[in-house]
Amino acid sequence: MVHAVCVFCGSSTGTQRVFSDAARELGTRIAQRGWRVVYGGGSIGLMGVLADAALAAGGEVVGVLPGALFTTEVAHPGLTDLRSVGSMHERKALMTELVDAFIALPGGFGTFDELFEATTWAQLRIHRKPIAILDVANYFTPFRDLVARAVADGFIRPEHAALLSYFTDVDALLDHLSAHALQP
Repeated sequence: MVHAVCVFCGSSTGTQRVFSDAARELGTRIAQRGWRVVYGGGSIGLMGVLADAALAAGGEVVGVLPGALFTTEVAHPGLTDLRSVGSMHERKALMTELVDAFIALPGGFGTFDELFEATTWAQLRIHRKPIAILDVANYFTPFRDLVARAVADGFIRPEHAALLSYFTDVDALLDHLSAHALQP
């Protein structure tokens, strides 16, 4: 059962309005399901759009932010809970501890880092939580192709590539997480 979901996403809104629209829809839909959003704690970019939408829909939002980034990523002042940690590694570890599933929206190196670590930890069975990617405007298509190439070249096992699920529809993604989250 899903109680909380971690969302990895950019501290920028990107160049296309569809990215912000997707973050807004995702935040709203998560809140409407009564699930808690756990994310990087910023008030800017897709992070801020996601958090604001979930809060506006009556949801709980937990931000996890290294103390050094409180000014850089402009910590969101209106969250249900904002937690300060000492490092990016502590951020990812705490977010993993607090959630039942992961979602990646478009983003940059930080988003990729978080997605890769969550996936690597799933591969190593450090956690068994589902990981879904919302492929907005084909943003993750090159990534999906790269994973397929790594499988074909023998660097990633097919069962490890299957740890990632790709969606273009928010409700289908959330239904998948609901069906695949481990029962307590």
